[in-house]
Amino acid sequence: MDNNKKLPLDGVIVIDLGQVYQGPYAGFLMAQAGATVIKVEPPNGEPVRHRARISKGNAVPFAMLNANKRNISLNLKSPAGVRVLKELAAKADVLIENYAPGVLDRLGVGYSTLSAINPRLIYSSATGYGLSGPDRDNLAMDLTVQAVSGIMSVTGFADGPPVKAGPAITDFISGVHLYAGILTALYDREKSGRGRLVEIAMVETVYPAMASNLADVFNRKAAAPRTGNRHGGLAEAPYNVYPASDGHVAIISVNESHWIGLTRAMGRPELADDARFKTVLDRLKHIDLTDQIVSEWSTRLTRNEITELCRANRVPCAAVRDLREVTEDNHLHARGMLRQIEHPEYGDILVHRSPLVLHDTEVPQYIPSARLGQHNGEVLSEYLGLSSSEIDALRDSGAIAQA
Repeated sequence: MDNNKKLPLDGVIVIDLGQVYQGPYAGFLMAQAGATVIKVEPPNGEPVRHRARISKGNAVPFAMLNANKRNISLNLKSPAGVRVLKELAAKADVLIENYAPGVLDRLGVGYSTLSAINPRLIYSSATGYGLSGPDRDNLAMDLTVQAVSGIMSVTGFADGPPVKAGPAITDFISGVHLYAGILTALYDREKSGRGRLVEIAMVETVYPAMASNLADVFNRKAAAPRTGNRHGGLAEAPYNVYPASDGHVAIISVNESHWIGLTRAMGRPELADDARFKTVLDRLKHIDLTDQIVSEWSTRLTRNEITELCRANRVPCAAVRDLREVTEDNHLHARGMLRQIEHPEYGDILVHRSPLVLHDTEVPQYIPSARLGQHNGEVLSEYLGLSSSEIDALRDSGAIAQA
């Protein structure tokens, strides 16, 4: 194979102690970029694996985020399990963990311990509030971070209660930041020769996403309003979700050419010269009327008719699709983002590749997520040189779980 075609993280060894979405997603991105990722789970498995007890569909997130990883089950409450992790860390380039602050320190495998064993180790820690500060020890999950970060306060309609975002956005935004931090530290290690501690706090990673919503805070020192489907800072119009005869469409105008194009799409070119709508400031002064005009037009047409007219006139527009439509999307399947696989545990399921498309490299083979402890023997033999009898002794002691 041409070395230039190898995946960029080929040869990088990652210990993935991640749980649920955040840590595992960073590990998934690394595995898809060519790293050897060793997923380390507790003897009973991590929480998302347990969702298989509910249904196959609920199990799919585990398969989605843990593809291309080798899997070992390690009891870090056992001295022998701790010893195994230390020995693996001595061989690794990266460790990923998203436990609460201090948990791994108390188990004897925190940053100070493992970096002393392996000074080149990139030890990456993802927490809700960070490793310092007065809120350090507050418990954090996607929902609670959405609440405390302000996301929920600006989501929903003005006359309704705060609403969480539908997807687990704080888990995945912070997972991407974790991946970025790891790659930054790996790049620096090429120059310095030393690893470092990388940390991200969920509440900090999502703050920049509310840039638009902060307008009222900066302008009037007032809490940002819930604006429904309108622009978070009420700085663009039209900017909304409008009714179609068969659903809804999102239409956005962020410059005057978009508005002029929309007036043509609606068959109302005279509106471009109407003093009430000529500039974005004018349209914001008459935002209810602006939305009413667009809605009266859109409601008579189908989603496809609206999007075709908008596309022809260079207006940003998209149909509001449900998730079944998204999973059947020809574009995502044509690009290879989505694919059907036969999973050894879950059967026929839909999975995704990494959104990071690395041109001029080999395409990574897709390897379905492993069974709990599936690679206990080969990982401990390959990396630590343990014999079959030594591995059996670890299993008998409860340091590793039966595959």
